[in-house]
Amino acid sequence: MCCSHTITEENLQPGVKDMSYLEQVKGMRFFDPHIHMVSRTTDDYQAMAEAGVVALIEPAFWLGQPRTGLASFRDYFSSLIGWERFRASQFGIKHYCTIGLNSREANNEPLAEQVMEILPLFAYKEGVVGIGEIGFDDQTAAEEKYYRLQLELAKEAGLPVQIHTPHRDKKRGASRSMDIALEHGLDPAMVIVDHNNEETMKEVLDRGFWAAFTIYPFTKMGNERMVEIVKQYGPERIMINSAADWGISDPMAVPKTAALMKIHGIPDETIRLVTYQNAIAAFGQSGQISEEDFSAVKTIDQSLKFGGNTVLRGGQVPKIDKNSIFIR
Repeated sequence: MCCSHTITEENLQPGVKDMSYLEQVKGMRFFDPHIHMVSRTTDDYQAMAEAGVVALIEPAFWLGQPRTGLASFRDYFSSLIGWERFRASQFGIKHYCTIGLNSREANNEPLAEQVMEILPLFAYKEGVVGIGEIGFDDQTAAEEKYYRLQLELAKEAGLPVQIHTPHRDKKRGASRSMDIALEHGLDPAMVIVDHNNEETMKEVLDRGFWAAFTIYPFTKMGNERMVEIVKQYGPERIMINSAADWGISDPMAVPKTAALMKIHGIPDETIRLVTYQNAIAAFGQSGQISEEDFSAVKTIDQSLKFGGNTVLRGGQVPKIDKNSIFIR
């Protein structure tokens, strides 16, 4: 089956061939529980807001090349709870994050030890809704060591865990991640297993964990495949996200998939659960998420500053009314 992330003419039913996906999802609200906005532009924030994305979670992740010192981790974590949170608010989107040492960089043990020392300083900050994304990459002993340590931190902080399942040997990595979480006494309902596919999802759901799916061009999960999964399994403990990192990805993957589900006759309530409500239910166990907050950030005033900086550049006029479509 094609794994295209776009809605094509072949996808559309008679009578909707001239409609954009935005028309399909008009009036719907979306929560993207895994998106790396540090890799995206303000145009992406604007487009997401106009498509109905009201909130998102940005997991701490690998930036494309190894960090070489503790200070770069500290600055990155600080940006997730500071500048990026502010930047999202300037487009009417509520920003949350998960904090963790990613599996890839766990293999640099001297640096990993230092990162583990500062993680508790960030885990308890406002807006942090979980420990993540953590788990396995190459499935090394070092990755397992720091995964286990971070599971203990999640237990101590009372936070959900966001697991990154590996790109290679995914099924074994997903199974091992869940085994270890259970060994540490975590309730599966507090663990979101991410980047699932048809090979891993049944075990994840059967064992009581949350199953998250990344809608990603040419890899992970295409939205046509996602439609078939929801048709077969329903919405219980299933959520979708875009990841939308520095690679080829699409920050509009959640509303586009919702549109495709709607075109294929999936009920609106099912769509709402997998593109909005289930993420709130899972990560809301942190005690940090309130739907009232989504409305609170809708009053946009781009004249505001964070640390003396704004989203505006030389001579730009602050945008107060988010409803105008005109670019002046």
